[in-house]
Amino acid sequence: MEKRSFDWGSLILGILFIIVSLMSFRDPVGNLVAIVIVFGVLAILKGIFEIFLRNRFKDLTGYKAKMPILVGALDILIGIFLLWNMQASILALPFVFAIWFIVDSIFGLFGLEAARKLNNGYFWFSLIVNILGVIVGFMLLFNPVSSALTLSFLVGFYFMMWGITHILVAFR
Repeated sequence: MEKRSFDWGSLILGILFIIVSLMSFRDPVGNLVAIVIVFGVLAILKGIFEIFLRNRFKDLTGYKAKMPILVGALDILIGIFLLWNMQASILALPFVFAIWFIVDSIFGLFGLEAARKLNNGYFWFSLIVNILGVIVGFMLLFNPVSSALTLSFLVGFYFMMWGITHILVAFR
């Protein structure tokens, strides 16, 4: 019988993502600067977590995933960019998040083999979330004016999905 373990890091990260998503839904215009700061910090934390998650996947599946290192480094760079210049971050936010959604979700699609080894339900959930991430990313990229108006909602939805994903991983 396989021993099940609980992952506190995934649970905490999932809860943080859900809290940030709820902030995005609550007051999108008034919280734009706060959202930039929170997303910058969360991007850095997510990047660090992705790098450490690689080792966890290797221990669980024997699969040496390279994508979490690339995704983690990209997330850390995005977080630093968001925090470095607030005005530029607010103006660039629709484009930064569009590229982030697309790249992160494509890397997530490449990592589906490891997800399949963990759990079939997690595989399908991850597949759907990553496909939605690519679609939302292209919507943001090709329509920046309307995406700026709906960015808080779209980002909130994305972070809600990642929050749920990380909470599910915690209880696997």
